[in-house]
Amino acid sequence: MIDEIELAMILYTQGHKIKHDVAHFIKVHQYARLIGKAEHLEEREQFILEVAAICHDIACPLCREKYGHCEGDLQEKEGPALVKEFLKDFNLDRGIIERAAYLVGHHHTYTNVKGIDYQILLEADFLVNSYEGQKKSETIEAFCRNVFRTPSGIRLLSLQSGLKLGE
Repeated sequence: MIDEIELAMILYTQGHKIKHDVAHFIKVHQYARLIGKAEHLEEREQFILEVAAICHDIACPLCREKYGHCEGDLQEKEGPALVKEFLKDFNLDRGIIERAAYLVGHHHTYTNVKGIDYQILLEADFLVNSYEGQKKSETIEAFCRNVFRTPSGIRLLSLQSGLKLGE
């Protein structure tokens, strides 16, 4: 079912003509999947994490249209309702949809992180954002120190950035 959701999100996003959005969420999904597997998430938790990673920027097209930009706080405000609407036809139980919507509604909030799925989504999104935005070493080091918690996420960030992190 993950493949069906990802394909549907590609189609949803393509309708908005922003090709970067597709590449971004596919990379975030792949990092989230990889970290989740490496951290041995339970099957349901892994599924929710992957759904949230696929949908995490669902609000970007709406925010660009409505506000002229898609800053994180606006994505968090608009995203949960869009996720619920998007997922309603996938025959998922309400708990999965609610948790995925919660994660999407918090994926730019780095305090009070509740749940390994939430933690991994933050890490996966930063891994991609740090590469796409060519973040400075100081920014990467600070984010690793203050936000990253999983050994797998720290290792991937170290490998990707070429920095010695978490040691």
